[in-house]
Amino acid sequence: MEENKEKEFPEFNFAEGEMLLINKPYTWTSFDVVGKIRNSFKPLKLKVGHAGTLDPLATGLLIICTGKFTKKIDEFQAQEKEYTGTMILGAGTPSYDMETEVDETFDISHISEDMIKANTPQFLGDIDQYPPAHSAIKVDGERLYHKARRGENVELKTRRVSISEFEITRIELPEIDFRVVCSKGTYIRSLVHDFGRAMGNVAYLSALRRTKSGEYHVNNAFEVMELVNHIRQLKEQVTLK
Repeated sequence: MEENKEKEFPEFNFAEGEMLLINKPYTWTSFDVVGKIRNSFKPLKLKVGHAGTLDPLATGLLIICTGKFTKKIDEFQAQEKEYTGTMILGAGTPSYDMETEVDETFDISHISEDMIKANTPQFLGDIDQYPPAHSAIKVDGERLYHKARRGENVELKTRRVSISEFEITRIELPEIDFRVVCSKGTYIRSLVHDFGRAMGNVAYLSALRRTKSGEYHVNNAFEVMELVNHIRQLKEQVTLK
């Protein structure tokens, strides 16, 4: 298959600066990816950072910057993002995704395809959104998910985000597939949660993939170990620039 075809590597200059497109694996944190790539440069010490966190249970495009390109992280981070995903209607979890167990269920026998599609327009444009309690946002110097896992209640503040496209692509209840294009800082988990509530129901995110960030597409991304092995081969041949 075409997607399994080995990609050709350009001439890299990691120390001067590179912007790398990575396909983040399922269950890996964004920091796991950064760490794996940074470690592949050892004993050289190069700056490595990512432009936009992906949750561990999400896959897809992660932009990694090395060397002087780490100064451009904010620029890449600010770009509009595209995601595809699947929500489960009629069930909810505290984390709004599969990190935690289902703790509430609702009847969905009355939910129609027309009702589902009719609820998408209200989520277009600039909207106020509460971040999930299980998120990496810091409150009083600590990540929210640490507080949530201890059962602490934290007063959350809304964030203004922008959604330019929200499309339902498949309905096979309880599963609903969607595609969304949104601004930096948008929580797709919260969008799914709010979408369920808008129908007088509940929903949680069961799958998420980032497909684009700005003009960059996941189809052009390297697998983590594909790139790491290439870097190791370069080190065996010549000293990295």
